[in-house]
Amino acid sequence: MSKGTIYPSEHSTLFDSSTGARVHQMTGAPCIQHATYFLQSSFSPDGQSLLIVSYRSGSAQFYEITPFPDGQMRQLTDGAAVHAFSPAYTADGSHILFVRGGGVWELDRRSLSERCIVDMPGVQLGEISIGDGGQWLVAAAKRGSQSGIVTGRTDGSSWRFLDFPRTVIHPQFHPLEPEWIEFAADPAPRMHRIRRDGTGVECLYQHDNEEFVVHETFLGRTGDLVYTVWPHALWRMNWQTRERTKIADGNAWHITPSRSGSLVLCDTNHPDRGLHLIDVKNGEWTLIGESGASSGGSQWKTSRYALAEDFARARNAAQAGALSWMEVSTDTVYGPQWTHPHPSFSPDERRVVFTSDRTNERNPGGHPQVYVLELN
Repeated sequence: MSKGTIYPSEHSTLFDSSTGARVHQMTGAPCIQHATYFLQSSFSPDGQSLLIVSYRSGSAQFYEITPFPDGQMRQLTDGAAVHAFSPAYTADGSHILFVRGGGVWELDRRSLSERCIVDMPGVQLGEISIGDGGQWLVAAAKRGSQSGIVTGRTDGSSWRFLDFPRTVIHPQFHPLEPEWIEFAADPAPRMHRIRRDGTGVECLYQHDNEEFVVHETFLGRTGDLVYTVWPHALWRMNWQTRERTKIADGNAWHITPSRSGSLVLCDTNHPDRGLHLIDVKNGEWTLIGESGASSGGSQWKTSRYALAEDFARARNAAQAGALSWMEVSTDTVYGPQWTHPHPSFSPDERRVVFTSDRTNERNPGGHPQVYVLELN
């Protein structure tokens, strides 16, 4: 099982029990397999290929299914495990950027050759965000006990570690003002921003651990932020004025806005009410299908952040050493991420990719598998 290995299609088709939507089950091997993180689309920019993470070789590696939906599966990486939630396609689709260990790598999709953009020994890196037309990258980071972000150019220059006093997760470049990076701190207060040169650090919203702000991202090309106050409501924040507006009540969980910012795709949990589209203008919810995912994690049963004692239990169970809660592989606090749906849009926004460990005829062991739901 090495890069370039071709596997036969594992595709099958079913129909959602609640909405009748056509659903493609893209994987079926008896191992952990999942889509990319909800902040990045699993589809290539042209919509013809689907990027997945599979542990079928014994460690996390990337695979691509081409053409969608019933093409063969090609193994893209091998060797040392990749960061399973780090990959992102470049805008032209020619390369995939990802994290392995303390390095940021670029993979040529055609030749499968790899280039190390930057290597930071002793640093743990999280998922990648691409900014400024593909010229800049940012990733969450941890160096010893010091948290922060790393940022630099895709040509390997201008890389620096920017310290922050608390755990940092999923930093993202502003879609309209690429010198700005929004990032999440854990625990509260959650939402912050910083310029990519390290200046201008600012908390965007002051709140305590009882207000469980999660999964903030940019509301398409509007430039505003959208976020969840778990499990009560979906909110919008004006990037310039910090004015906050409630979009809708409900337990929206992981959220992915449309490019226009008019719709927000989400999964739900406690209770799982399925996958929905939320109209940003009027707050209307539309069910598009069931996820059937187990959505592990005891923290999602509460409405506050995990505190020191919660993380102590998780660290003990997970043998410590994690960059953040995304690395915790037990069900003690936030839960294994591959049990969460993490829905995202295809480039044409006519399909939704998600992960589910539901049991069916093709998945009797309840392993996480990748699904694609067709929108009407």
